[in-house]
This record gives sequence, structure tokens and C-alpha cells, in this order.
Amino acid sequence: MRSRFSAFAVQDGPYLLRTWHPDTRPASIDFDPGMRWTRLEILDTADGSAFHATGTVTFRAHYTHGPETGSMHEQSRFSRVDGAWVYVDAV
Repeated sequence: MRSRFSAFAVQDGPYLLRTWHPDTRPASIDFDPGMRWTRLEILDTADGSAFHATGTVTFRAHYTHGPETGSMHEQSRFSRVDGAWVYVDAV
């Protein structure tokens, strides 16, 4: 989750696509050039250990967009594909 937040912050589309589940991965990612992701808060996690095949992360991501500040709150689902954790979708 933290690496994907960092990838959004630096607009690393190839990394985000590589870490997205093949069943839900978009063809491309369009970044808003005015959006700046500034901070990530992990609020909760469920499963996702070395012994699990799936897990969830609930987080709040803070941003600025021009003069405005805000945050988005999401519960993301992850699963393992070929041993690597990938983003599936948001609940």
C-alpha cells in the first residue's frame, strides 16, 4: 500500500499497473497534474500476512489540488498473484 501511494505521488504509472491485479487493471492511468499526494495514514489492516492469500488496508490519503486540501478514505483489497501482493479494488 505504501509503495502504491508513493507511486501515485511521483506519478509512476508503470509501477501502478504492474502492482494492479490483472482482472481489474485499467489499460492506462491518467494523472491529474494539479493533484499532489502529501500524506498516507494506514487506519486498519486485515489479513495480508505471509500466511494469507488476500488482505485489506483501510487508509486515508491526503492531497492538495491547487489551493485546496483534502483527503480520500478507502478500504483496498489486495491478493497475491505469483507470490506478489497486488491491488484488486476498493470496497
